Amino acid sequence: MVFTMKLSGKTVLVTGAGGFIGSHLVEALVRENAAVKAFVHYNSRNHWGNLEIVPQEVKSSIEVISGDVRDPFYVRQACKKADVVFHLAALIPIPYSYAAPKEFVDTNITGTLNVMQACKDENVGKIVHTSTSETYGTAKYTPIDEAHPLQGQSPYSASKIGADKIAESFYCSFGTPVATIRPFNTYGPRQSARAIMPAIACQVLAGKQEVKVGSLTPVRDLTFVSDTVEGFLAVARTEKSVGEVINVGSGIGVSIESVAQKIIEISGKKARLVEDRQRIRPEKSEVQKLICSNQKAQKLLGWKPSVSLENGIRKTLEFVSEHKEMYKPEIYNI
Repeated sequence: MVFTMKLSGKTVLVTGAGGFIGSHLVEALVRENAAVKAFVHYNSRNHWGNLEIVPQEVKSSIEVISGDVRDPFYVRQACKKADVVFHLAALIPIPYSYAAPKEFVDTNITGTLNVMQACKDENVGKIVHTSTSETYGTAKYTPIDEAHPLQGQSPYSASKIGADKIAESFYCSFGTPVATIRPFNTYGPRQSARAIMPAIACQVLAGKQEVKVGSLTPVRDLTFVSDTVEGFLAVARTEKSVGEVINVGSGIGVSIESVAQKIIEISGKKARLVEDRQRIRPEKSEVQKLICSNQKAQKLLGWKPSVSLENGIRKTLEFVSEHKEMYKPEIYNI
């Protein structure tokens, strides 16, 4: 039996709360009756990212704070009196990391250092740090378990490896109660068009006869966002996750071509796939195969995914169709 901590009544800080996964996590924490502080990236328009489109009852139940994880003083203020911190704030678009690698180091590594130091100084009871399956690089074996070597095949993945090691170092050096969740490819409503699923969906739903894609051969392990969020909650709840890295993924690999064809089929549209060179990663930077071993998550957390790929695609298409203003299918969004 997995020992669990109740999140109800806890003061919880979520960094990256305006992001794709972060906004769904905030919703789930509100349903858990946690007191949620949602840390979003500051902008002069007071725009809260994806929190702008969560239900009003969620927005009215949270405290939104705008700042930047690169500022250690602001981060420490945000962490005051927090019982649990979910650290999701990060720069994640891989193509942009080729153009602006320093920004990824500053946000992902230094930002994580600031969060860990603040949590240590403020005696936060539990920290859930967010990694990514991209840290594994192209699989040396599948399914990929947590012992698989880490490979920095892009500035993004290198920065996340650095962030993971900062989190690990605080656990080893100071006993900071941090657990690292390593999601594989999460998809679903609110994801930006920089990701493959909405990038294809928005083109298909816009009636494009030719859908522009990058490389079709890479294999990915796709997990619907509600399942990934349940993984976050499970990692937070159990004491057994402290000091551990835990994969969260479906355990099923599908090629990008298969995913694209499935989206077209479910949408009921007619379209053909066209290779767009600018969407293809440099050869040595492309991660060819990611398939998750989720045995550790099942054992430590009692977690496993429940949403099928078909149902997840339908939910994603429905969202993209209802929020066309969020997408620009005529351009490549890096």
